[in-house]
Amino acid sequence: MADEAAIRDMILATLAEVNEEREEPFDLAPGPALILYGSGGVFDSMGLVNFLTTVEEKLEDDLGVTVSLTSEKAVSRKVSPFASVEALTGFVMEEIAEADGADTPLQAAAS
Repeated sequence: MADEAAIRDMILATLAEVNEEREEPFDLAPGPALILYGSGGVFDSMGLVNFLTTVEEKLEDDLGVTVSLTSEKAVSRKVSPFASVEALTGFVMEEIAEADGADTPLQAAAS
């Protein structure tokens, strides 16, 4: 089972890779507080979808975790799971917990 720190680190590493390919790189200094999408976010809608697809692939390849980050459940939330790196990390943990049948992400991480 991947833990929260491993997932957050993988998301941040993926952001660094994406940033290297951009004509206008964004500042990675905020780390987990980096705003991904929305007001002040580093991605437009297409960039976000591409980033999320890459994150899904890396989660599966590197950590053995299979989740859908672009599901109807994700995009219809009142509070966006794509607002920041920390929010995305939390959403991934929730999806893992749900897939494992645990009640909370902490229970899933402990198993």
